[in-house]
Amino acid sequence: MRYLVTGGAGFIGNALALRLLALGHSVVVVDNFNDYYEVGLKEARVARLPKEVPVIRLSITAAAALDEVFAAHKFDAVCHLAAQAGVRYSLDHPAEYIDSNYLGTFTLLEAMRKHDVKWFVFASTSSVYGEEKEVPFVETSAADRPVSLYAATKRAGELLAHTYYHLHGFKVTNLRFFTVYGPWGRPDMAIYTFTDKILRGEPITLYNNGQMHRDFTYIVDIVEGIVAALAHAANFATYNLGRGQSIPLMDFVQAIEIATGKEAQIEYAPLQPGDVTQTYADISAATRDLGYTPKTSVVTGVAEYVNWFREYYQR
Repeated sequence: MRYLVTGGAGFIGNALALRLLALGHSVVVVDNFNDYYEVGLKEARVARLPKEVPVIRLSITAAAALDEVFAAHKFDAVCHLAAQAGVRYSLDHPAEYIDSNYLGTFTLLEAMRKHDVKWFVFASTSSVYGEEKEVPFVETSAADRPVSLYAATKRAGELLAHTYYHLHGFKVTNLRFFTVYGPWGRPDMAIYTFTDKILRGEPITLYNNGQMHRDFTYIVDIVEGIVAALAHAANFATYNLGRGQSIPLMDFVQAIEIATGKEAQIEYAPLQPGDVTQTYADISAATRDLGYTPKTSVVTGVAEYVNWFREYYQR
């Protein structure tokens, strides 16, 4: 199979590209290498790819350039992970989310339609559930009350994909990721901030006075879920990909303390706008249909991350 992986210099996209290559597939990577966080980390990620893998530097909103990519490569499927990430960043930079996450997804779907590529796997997010009160979150929820622009644009991407399924016969799978972490992760993620500050002996901030629960999902498990989805071309489907366990944020901090051998200094603060207090995935549908079975415990996953962090950042 020949796959286009958008966002292939990103955390999840790069890990997926490497896994697809290891399975014997052909991969083309597209990424705009924007400076939302250090570009050097993105460069280091793509340096792990074999030299023969095309790494095309462009924005997915550039319709003409994207058309050229599709014309040059006969893709069997598109794995769409390119997006402006981050809930808090969306509070001050809303236009970037509309541009990348909404317009970019539309432009990509149009390129697929023009070039008759009809298998689309879309990286969505648990954030679409907003402050859903019933847990664990199930895919049949309306998910129509997002509390951040990031979530709204991701839900909009799901709806765009459904339109192309309905009008143009696309096969679509939306994958709602739950708090993905692991080696090569983004520096705007909580695990980076906590690990960095704990190692420096600086205080970390826990919002909502520490009363937060997250379904933390290790990168290897997420990638295996995406690969399973690619092997299961449903007409239209949406799946949660999480660990299937919601743990207190303090338990996550304690796992970092164990891995670093250092005690965290903690400061508490109110809930921030756009944040949700809990995420918790019902993964029964993904388990039933895709054979998705996450295996990595938080303690193991955090230890792997801390080992990578210390080596990469020489800490």
